[in-house]
Amino acid sequence: MSWANRLSPAVKAVPPSGIRRFFDIAAEMKGVISLGVGEPDFITPWHIRESCMHGLHKGYTSYTSNYGLLELREEIVRTIYNNYQVTYDPRTEALVTVGVSEALDLAIRALLSPGDEVLIPEPCYVSYKACVTLAGGQPVPVPTTMEDEFRVTVEQLEKLVTPRTKVLLIGYPNNPTGAIMPKQELTAIAQFAKKYDLIVISDEIYADLTYEGTHTCFASLPEMRDRTILLNGFSKAYAMTGWRIGYALSNPDFIAAMNKIHQYTMLCAQEPSISFLLLKKPA
Repeated sequence: MSWANRLSPAVKAVPPSGIRRFFDIAAEMKGVISLGVGEPDFITPWHIRESCMHGLHKGYTSYTSNYGLLELREEIVRTIYNNYQVTYDPRTEALVTVGVSEALDLAIRALLSPGDEVLIPEPCYVSYKACVTLAGGQPVPVPTTMEDEFRVTVEQLEKLVTPRTKVLLIGYPNNPTGAIMPKQELTAIAQFAKKYDLIVISDEIYADLTYEGTHTCFASLPEMRDRTILLNGFSKAYAMTGWRIGYALSNPDFIAAMNKIHQYTMLCAQEPSISFLLLKKPA
């Protein structure tokens, strides 16, 4: 007997992840180098692993605040300020999540009503369109080309924005193309978002892997701080993909809404994984 007809239409509308299928195949084969998943070519640094082991030894294995350990949120907002001069309140404007993928899902579910449209430049991370569909939204692909170095332009966005457009979802440096966006081009996109009163979800998990020029944090652009949900984490720059620690920064209304979903589904991020940031090191 097939039970497929009892499934949610939104779930049935989302195809299985092709990249994850190849990842599973590669994981079961010896001598294979996978080019399909954003995995650093080095392991988590020793001092991080050592601090985590120390945390386990000391019994740091309990629930944390739904928002995440306050000490970690303080370190996150301090780092963002030092790097980009954007200020956040660690108590009300920061949320620690189980990877950036959870932060993305929370942001989209917190914002969208059925039928809301989300502009998504392509190529893009595999989860973007699926998360929008699962939330009842309508993903609107915005194709970019190699001739434009896979950078989305305001002219492309203008052609696809409608009265139902609510969110612009961008990710630069881009996965999978590696494209980066100069500050002046991001500034033009920021003006576009303001013109149409759009909320911007900016996935900046690859920010520290900018090899040419300087990364521009989207929330640092004029009048974009409160309009932007900034996503980042530790998977790429710190080789901590399996530790699943990400975070979201935004205005208190957006973060509180995201946390409402988070506290009923994921509850909190795992404490052993983040003990390394709290200076709980062996004596």
